[in-house]
Amino acid sequence: MATAPTVPVDARTLEVPGARLHYEVRGSGPLVVLVGAPMDAVAFAPLADLLAADHTVLTTDPRGINRSPVDDPDADSTPAMRADDLSRLIAHLDAGPAVVLGSSGGAVTALALVEAHPEQVRTVVAHEPPLDELLDDREQVRARTEDLIAAYLAGDVLGAWRKFFGLAGIELPDSVVEHMFGGERDPQAVADERFWFAHEMLPSVTWQPDISALGSAPTRVVVGIGKDSAGQSCDRTSRALAAALGIEPTIFPGDHTGFADDPGTFAVRLREVLREH
Repeated sequence: MATAPTVPVDARTLEVPGARLHYEVRGSGPLVVLVGAPMDAVAFAPLADLLAADHTVLTTDPRGINRSPVDDPDADSTPAMRADDLSRLIAHLDAGPAVVLGSSGGAVTALALVEAHPEQVRTVVAHEPPLDELLDDREQVRARTEDLIAAYLAGDVLGAWRKFFGLAGIELPDSVVEHMFGGERDPQAVADERFWFAHEMLPSVTWQPDISALGSAPTRVVVGIGKDSAGQSCDRTSRALAAALGIEPTIFPGDHTGFADDPGTFAVRLREVLREH
């Protein structure tokens, strides 16, 4: 049986202040950047392969995650720091301005990049950014976030994940949570998870966007929401961001991880959205 064709990947490392970034480049053409937090380049690989047919596609492991080690593992990873990392990657490739698709914490990174370097971003697609500070009940949400982080750091991994999914509005049976996060696990996945809980989650969800800067930037801002994310926390935060910017949210297939669950369908929709402008 013939195997599916693979897209050549050029994997490299870029030294940035406080970290060494693993990044990957595919294809040729206008630059598209796919970024997550804490999701790494692996999660975006299938979508990147599809977009590489007519784009140069950049993916990266964010600082402190997987193949992007940091000099100080006890320091926080803030959206501003990760935005600076992206800015340096885009400048290093000398291929901008870019289309930047950020998902979850990566969407926060992408918005911070637009605020700091709007000239580097032609279009930003912020897919379900967890901007909790835009919510009316932000104080309660922040308290619950701090509680689940404390539970994780105290060693209650399963309890922390249950609290996380409860706060996110994602219903998962205990058996599924135990299967995903209990028992023997990959050491790198555990290290990435700990970094996220300890140093990346809170700085990301408490980041406050500069609505005036985003609204006045030459960058086209798209706020994406998965059609199956209705009622979830990131559906609420995304709608709050879109309302603050005075734009309608753009619906994508799937849920919070639709780009990874069904990259083919997601790529078709992304191309439609990019053609609309």
